[in-house]
Amino acid sequence: MQYCDLNSKTAIVTGASRGIGKAIALKLASNGATVVLVSRNEEELNTVKSQIESSNGTAMVIPADVSDSEAFMQLVNSVSESRDSVDILINNAGITRDNLIMRMKDEDWDAVMNVNLKSCYNGIKAVTRPMMKNKGGRIVNISSVIGQIGNAGQGNYAASKAGIIGLTKSMAKELGSRNITVNAVAPGYISTEMTDNLDENVKDKMLASIPLGRLGSGEDVANLVCFLVSENASYITGQTFNVDGGMVMY
Repeated sequence: MQYCDLNSKTAIVTGASRGIGKAIALKLASNGATVVLVSRNEEELNTVKSQIESSNGTAMVIPADVSDSEAFMQLVNSVSESRDSVDILINNAGITRDNLIMRMKDEDWDAVMNVNLKSCYNGIKAVTRPMMKNKGGRIVNISSVIGQIGNAGQGNYAASKAGIIGLTKSMAKELGSRNITVNAVAPGYISTEMTDNLDENVKDKMLASIPLGRLGSGEDVANLVCFLVSENASYITGQTFNVDGGMVMY
């Protein structure tokens, strides 16, 4: 059995224009899903769409601010009308506004909470009805190891990512009887546009905390996400899976 057969499935991926979100979108499309690419940057989304289509995949672009509940509801309604069903939701959109707590501005706290955590609430709320109508669905929320261990200067980010884990557990209990699974993935240090620009000394310190001795790739995260949204993961819900090279162990 193919571990990730997504033919005839429709998947919404937020924050799909770059980094981990882009890697997830490419992976789901390569395994047969029609992928709805969502972020605020339409130009970058169109680039990802072209990349998917060049590999014979199928993708749609819907620019949206996922921290806006009405905008998220509209995009889900649009997908439901054009595709008949919404099978998969990947809540991946995220930002950072790092600072020490004594210097942090209220607007930076609010922005991180709205994009990272409230967008997950918005997305789950928007897809619940169509997934119930479809008698099932898969939701994966992208958290972070920082939500498990914290990090100085990232109080807002850590709180938002920890909140995602709590939301995941609650929604798994709430939606399980409807055959909707809800899981979280907590990446560690993944090589993205953001980490590529880090100082070499910072990278060295990061690597020293990882038993496997290397940064992860977006595809490392995408591989797990693809499994979690497949039929092979139908008995897995309410869990948080780390993709971090052994950085955080319990």
